[in-house]
Amino acid sequence: MILCVTAPLAGCGAGGTSATEAATALPAGVTVAVTQLRSDVADRQVEVQVHNGSDEAIEIGAVSLDDPRFAAPATRVVDRTSTLAPGRTVNVRVQLADVVCDGTATPGATVTFAYTQGDRAGTASAAAGEVFPFLDALHRRECVAARTAAAADVTWSAFTPSDAGAPASLELSIVPRSGAAAAVLLADVRETNLLTFDGVAGGILPLDVTVGGDDQNARTIALPLRPARCDPHAVQEDKRGTVFTLDVVVGGEPGQFTLAADAALRGRILAWVADWCGYG
Repeated sequence: MILCVTAPLAGCGAGGTSATEAATALPAGVTVAVTQLRSDVADRQVEVQVHNGSDEAIEIGAVSLDDPRFAAPATRVVDRTSTLAPGRTVNVRVQLADVVCDGTATPGATVTFAYTQGDRAGTASAAAGEVFPFLDALHRRECVAARTAAAADVTWSAFTPSDAGAPASLELSIVPRSGAAAAVLLADVRETNLLTFDGVAGGILPLDVTVGGDDQNARTIALPLRPARCDPHAVQEDKRGTVFTLDVVVGGEPGQFTLAADAALRGRILAWVADWCGYG
């Protein structure tokens, strides 16, 4: 990936310099880390946190996060320049590439960014720690999801709202992929912080569906859904309420992956919760 180092976000002309050739240590007092907010999860984004501990303002331009667990560097979502006064911190959102699931990837995140500070301009690069551990679990979940997807297309296909007091119906569609050699057991699906399953103790609904291999039968499972809570701020501040976790067994190994409602379905479910709870 080529970054101009004459100025952040400047175009790379004939005199442009590659990040590999020009990357140096971080400017004195500047530190980097990686984190993820709940609102980033569904869109597969993370945030590069840059802190300016120096006594001079710094401008941060192009930003990338390189990690062998992902097929390409994660790059800045919004093409802009961030100005950090001394003592300030900025979280730059970057978009993850596809995961690498061949078992050869070595964990380790490296942040690279273009910057201007005073009369100096350049590209800096450094290993980045995590504010809290999440990348390894994210990588593991997405590899389980990829192996599941190789056996079957698993999606939320329909939602039928209900009147207050009665369960709604959320349909899980399972369509095996032709020629998939490995079978996957969809063991169960777990409730979210906002939604649970009617008549199911413990918030875990058994599925016990094996797909792929010799089983090439498509099926739809209707999940009896009801709100797990009715406080209005749970809907107003929702981040993860329509992201469900499925427990699976792939290649004889247990694992989990998340299955989120798309934007349209999420909106319908949240509107139903508000109506069901009496504040819609």
